[in-house]
Amino acid sequence: MTQHIQLRQNGLFDARVPRYTSYPPANHFNGAVGAAEQASWLEAVPEGAEVSLYLHIPFCKRLCWFCACRTQGTQTMRPVESYNGTLMREIGLVRAHLPKNVSLSRLHLGGGTPTILTPSMMGLLLDKVFGSFTAGDGFEFSVEIDPTEVSKDLLDTLVSYGINRASIGVQDFDPRVQAAIGRVQSYAQTHAAVAHLRNANVRSLNMDLLYGLPHQTSISLSRSLRQVLALQPDRLALYGYAHVPWMSKRQVMIDGGALPDAAARFDLSQRARALLIADGFTPIGIDHFARPSDSLSHAKADGRLRRNFQGYTDDTAEVLIGLGASAISKYPQGYCQNAPATAAYAAAVADGALAGSRGHVMVGSDTWVANAIEQLMCDFRIDHARLAAKYPSHAEEIGHIVTGLDDAFPDAILKGEGTMTLRPGFEPLARIVAGKLDGFSSASVAHSSAV
Repeated sequence: MTQHIQLRQNGLFDARVPRYTSYPPANHFNGAVGAAEQASWLEAVPEGAEVSLYLHIPFCKRLCWFCACRTQGTQTMRPVESYNGTLMREIGLVRAHLPKNVSLSRLHLGGGTPTILTPSMMGLLLDKVFGSFTAGDGFEFSVEIDPTEVSKDLLDTLVSYGINRASIGVQDFDPRVQAAIGRVQSYAQTHAAVAHLRNANVRSLNMDLLYGLPHQTSISLSRSLRQVLALQPDRLALYGYAHVPWMSKRQVMIDGGALPDAAARFDLSQRARALLIADGFTPIGIDHFARPSDSLSHAKADGRLRRNFQGYTDDTAEVLIGLGASAISKYPQGYCQNAPATAAYAAAVADGALAGSRGHVMVGSDTWVANAIEQLMCDFRIDHARLAAKYPSHAEEIGHIVTGLDDAFPDAILKGEGTMTLRPGFEPLARIVAGKLDGFSSASVAHSSAV
């Protein structure tokens, strides 16, 4: 109860803040960045550099009500096949702007439902990727897999192209909760997909759960979590459900009256956290967990943990290239997002143009603030002495901002020699503290709950 009181006093149960998978958050991107900047930033990638690719497949045969991702429903494969062709053309356009000797650090297929592709479509797409890029040392190829929408033939196709990490969304196994979020997925279906991957020697497995769902209780979430643990994932993401019907219209299908309040959400997250730690998982940042043998745990221990649009990562590439409608690319110079609407994206690529339509150029304080927020989200600390040394022209500003954080959260922050750290038990405030650094924060932009 004491923890509840202290966290409440610091605004945890009332605040709505970004998840800070980027800084600035994507809802502050603007149309001043487009295809021209995208081309320039691609061409500025150094010779011999590693890059990462994210391929967005927005199609789903069913639209889960809880999802706020950029997706669209389809009952036929015709638009999927057409989109796949566009995606392959975009790969060629992007590759033409890069140095010849770049290598691939990571390849991730997300959605939507990447596993909606037929084996032949997937083969064509991956032929294009691996015909355009050479895998670098430590290359990782991961795919988001929907156990209700994947065939064994497709899994075998992914295996033949070298998938070495699978990501499976579970959300919750409780039938009442599944019915309330429009996501019916049995344990048997999930187990079958996992078993097929394990039998094919795909050793690395991520799984995603949500807390804060309608009708979810500590007992039901614990039961789902134990079922997930029986599948022996290497990593697990435990996200708070973001009820944002003003952004994702399909969420109006979810009964807001059945959602737990902020304090109950926090209790759910802490119960799940305790179960995972008891099972031997290492907490990673605000919402990830990994086995001690997993590379994410090693990255945390070594101070190499990073954060991007997929969550936490140990990827060292400085450039993440997003391909597909609405996909976001990250460059040292800034962010560029492809046209969100599939039709607009396809039209740009059909004309032989890059599809960037909005983004942000990193100027002024943006870079050091982004660095500080990433430190906070990954390690719950900010090394402001190192930041001041790295950005000497902003040293006075950095000192002023850090002093302001000390004043705003006097009971939550532990001051060290050139560092500030969230005290044990106050880690859930990371997003709120990051919000105090955020120069783009605006009361007119609504975000998800901080807990």
